[in-house]
Amino acid sequence: MRITSPAARPTSPTQPYRNHHGPASLAHRAGSAGRATTLALLLPLILAGCGSSSPLLDQSESTIRRSVVDAAQRELREPQRRPRPIVTRRVDLSQGLGIKPEMMGEVEKMAGINSYADVALDLGDNLHGEPVEALEITLGSAIRTAVDHNLALQFARLGPAVGEAQVASAEAAFDWVLFSNLTWNNTDSPRAQTGFAGGALSPVRSDEFQSVTGQAGVRRTLIGGGRYTLQVDQGYRDDGTNNQITSPNPAQNVAIAMQWDQPLLRGAGSEVTQAEVRLARNIERNAVQTLRRDMIRTATQVESSYWELVQAKHDLLILTRLLERGIKVRDQLEQRARIDANQAQIADSRARVERRRADVLRAQTQLRLISTRLKSLVNDPNIPVGSEVVLIPIDSMPDQPIQFSLVESIRTAIVSRPEVQQAILSIDDASIRQIVARNQTLPDFQLRLQARLETLDNTAGEAWGDTLDTDFVDYVAGLVFEVPIGNRAAEAGLRRRNLERMQSTIAYRNAVKDVVEEVKSSLERAQLNYQLIGQTRTSRLSAAEVLRVLLVEKDTLQGFTVERLDLELNREESLATAERDEVQALVAYHTAIAELFQSMGTALERNRIMLQVPNADGLVPLDVPNLDPQQPAAARPEATPVSTQPQPAPAAPITSPAPASTPASAPASTPAAPPASEPPVPTFTPATPPATSPDAPR
Repeated sequence: MRITSPAARPTSPTQPYRNHHGPASLAHRAGSAGRATTLALLLPLILAGCGSSSPLLDQSESTIRRSVVDAAQRELREPQRRPRPIVTRRVDLSQGLGIKPEMMGEVEKMAGINSYADVALDLGDNLHGEPVEALEITLGSAIRTAVDHNLALQFARLGPAVGEAQVASAEAAFDWVLFSNLTWNNTDSPRAQTGFAGGALSPVRSDEFQSVTGQAGVRRTLIGGGRYTLQVDQGYRDDGTNNQITSPNPAQNVAIAMQWDQPLLRGAGSEVTQAEVRLARNIERNAVQTLRRDMIRTATQVESSYWELVQAKHDLLILTRLLERGIKVRDQLEQRARIDANQAQIADSRARVERRRADVLRAQTQLRLISTRLKSLVNDPNIPVGSEVVLIPIDSMPDQPIQFSLVESIRTAIVSRPEVQQAILSIDDASIRQIVARNQTLPDFQLRLQARLETLDNTAGEAWGDTLDTDFVDYVAGLVFEVPIGNRAAEAGLRRRNLERMQSTIAYRNAVKDVVEEVKSSLERAQLNYQLIGQTRTSRLSAAEVLRVLLVEKDTLQGFTVERLDLELNREESLATAERDEVQALVAYHTAIAELFQSMGTALERNRIMLQVPNADGLVPLDVPNLDPQQPAAARPEATPVSTQPQPAPAAPITSPAPASTPASAPASTPAAPPASEPPVPTFTPATPPATSPDAPR
């Protein structure tokens, strides 16, 4: 399959990009015999300078094109054999714990995320030594505010505008240029005298005259590489030389000249002349992809930090409850000091309590640190990083399976990832430079055509009137040829560009490989953590049941020993560890889902964020996407359980619990997903990412 570069944009509606070599015939008074002789002499030199394409170069070009196409097909070959989507599954082991159904409610109240619904959060003191002020935040508002105000995104947001300015600067090379000059000259110079031998010479005479010359015109570089010039000259001369008669005196002369300079070999053709424009446009496209990449990364970082904040919050709640339980057991041991508790057992209980208290302090600090990091990412002007306000997450972590298709996930990633698009642009840049370098190996063969109409009369009006008679017309046609002997510099430049294009192709293949690796790693982590949720929940239920039975026995038997109190402390710590493991599995699961959408390049569509690229004239306001500030915060959409029955392939590669995001502006368009039968083939025009519908499940 042939890879072509994107068509360059015309500088005007009436001037499309194409090779432009000027008129087919020349109006010239010279005879055809002279032209034939000149071309006959130059033809051997032209052929020697041009040479022929190298078979090795043609083979390398074919290899490069094949490797680019195979890079995507190779990664999709095996997944295409199993296109059916699958649903993450796990085995529910809680039924085998032997816990009575009527006791399950009591067990759930002892531990688990839902058991802390009405528990107050102790955040400790801030850096001012005062109680911490808390501010609740949702995931949707955090992502939306970060997209609006994150400093890294504000910096990246200026990139496309800079690229647009570069495109305009490159296109300006084909703008019309107005030029003019005006010169006044007063001449009084001596003139040498001549005569015959033996004759007397007159005294030294001088040339005396005054002249004013003016020149004005326009010129433009053409798309084909030539340059067209239209020029008007007007002059005035008053000759005051003694003993000399000049007619007309004073004299006015007018000249109108049209000139066309056209390279025939080196520098000819729109592919060469438009190279800078196309490179500048690729810089602009690359800046857009960089902005999109940074927005995806920022949204994912905010979501990951939010889930870490959720984990820190639950860790603090779990450790605080563990401390309270430990204090209760310690007090009971101290009360039994006169009965059967020795000093070592009491000291051990006190040590455990203080260790738990230290864990609470660490958990409080960890919560504040993650809150500060999230504030830095969000960069809300109302909540600066320097403030002592601590963000408290209020979104829950739904435990729902996801349905995914490996082949569709990889296909979407290859089409949508900004890094892949940037690698394609890099290939296009290398191809453009290669074309220019190949053109520079040709000889410098220039053609000049000129027609000049000139008149002379007493006054300016009469001189301009005489231009209609076209009595005095000059024609000029010229050829200029030049080629370096050996042409080593141009050949070395071409070899360099060929190698750079090979490097860009390898970089594209590496980008595809990295993208596929990230997609598979994210899916593996999502599957693993979904299973770990069930395992850790079973462990937490078992630990809670053990502690419940232990407490029931203590209350029922109306007495307890020191050994049972020590066992109770151990069971409390085991339960807290099981609770933290369950929270960690839930957080890791939702983080893996966020990273999965990042690896596919569809995190913006998942969060319903529309990318609007500002131009150089519309940088105020700088906030993108264009979110409605009056839009109320929406409640977190509940995840819908996924059926485990076989289903047809979904339109979107992933169906997962939706993040708690406030819907932003919907995508302007919803392009069709790539066909399931053919792998995406890279093109030099950055592909528009497939956007999911705002109402579609994610």
